[in-house]
Amino acid sequence: MSTDTNLAPAMPSGEQARIPLSQRLSGLGGNARQYGIFAALIVIILLFQGLTDGRLLKPDNVVSLFQQNAYVMVLAIGMVMVIVAGHIDLSVGSVVALVGGIVALSITDWGLPWWVAVLLGVAIGAVVGAWQGFWIAYVGIPAFIVTLAGMLIFRGLALVVVSQTIRVNDDNFNSIVSGSLPNFLGFSGDMDVVTLVIGALTIAAFAIAQFRARMQLRKHDLHVEALGLFIAKLVGVAVAVGFLSVLLSLSAGGMPIILVIVGVLIVAYTFLMGRTVFGRHIYAVGGNRPAASLSGVRTKRVDFMIFVNIGALAGVAAIITTARGGAAVAAAGQNFELDAIAACFIGGAAVTGGIGRISGAIVGALIMGVLNMGLSIMSVDPSWQQAIKGLVLLFAVAFDLINKRRAGTS
Repeated sequence: MSTDTNLAPAMPSGEQARIPLSQRLSGLGGNARQYGIFAALIVIILLFQGLTDGRLLKPDNVVSLFQQNAYVMVLAIGMVMVIVAGHIDLSVGSVVALVGGIVALSITDWGLPWWVAVLLGVAIGAVVGAWQGFWIAYVGIPAFIVTLAGMLIFRGLALVVVSQTIRVNDDNFNSIVSGSLPNFLGFSGDMDVVTLVIGALTIAAFAIAQFRARMQLRKHDLHVEALGLFIAKLVGVAVAVGFLSVLLSLSAGGMPIILVIVGVLIVAYTFLMGRTVFGRHIYAVGGNRPAASLSGVRTKRVDFMIFVNIGALAGVAAIITTARGGAAVAAAGQNFELDAIAACFIGGAAVTGGIGRISGAIVGALIMGVLNMGLSIMSVDPSWQQAIKGLVLLFAVAFDLINKRRAGTS
């Protein structure tokens, strides 16, 4: 009995094998795509900083960037989980309108304290997500159909609930977006010290987390990225966070409350997706559903929970949208689902599921936000802004697919 070992021909002495580009990129720890997205964001920022004569990165404009795009980042967190699991959600914009209307009514007409109204909004969003998750997970209707129906249902209900503009005259509620952290540490020159301290703590926490993750990988004899690349990543993040902290510290209010809220969500969901069993199950379901099911993953429960989650995050986005405008309107949330989906795909999520990161979705949202703000500062017609964003989305997905095909044939 013979065994074919498929031995590769021996390389001549002193000669090294030629490693395909795709394999060299995979040696970056699977992060090549993510590094490319970050690089693209930096290039776009520098481009618009030049085209706007330096106005893009004025401190108050940077604060406005986060205030205006916080809803996209929140929705993108939930949407990337849905996309990784192999689904899509077309209803989040309509859910934002409905929940925003109920939250505004609960404050103005029902007399609820603002914080109770906030909890109510998140709870209603979760209930809406559970409704849709039931049809998707346990009845077996495709998510595209269920959420398309949800888009119509909840938009109709929003029109019923918000028959006219509902103004919210509660300063505590509105400060969720417009407010800043109190400056109890004073100033260093013109810079808000609270903002600088938060920036320094963020850099330290990121460095510690990265070193611990690297040590864990080494402990289990798993692949780690090259030391030079690892150090370059730490330095790059430190410079970026430090620069952002300085800009925010020079703004009129210092650290925006909404940025703290979004930051907490990013950290929590990054941990959820990367360090918990549930997060691994989401990737398993999106990567190969039959195999995940055979491995003991409760795929229906995973599907149900990711829609409960995105419903709750849509409730958070509704609160942000209502607080930013100081009012609820039935037309709120128009195209929000498209913004969130575009942010995820620009950020590297795979159309086929199984691939995607919270950090990538956030960077995708920031790319969309910088495009919006930069083009607005340049007084570009809104119609052209829409067209440009569409082209960016198309090219981002095309670039990803072309790279995957090259990797498969190299």
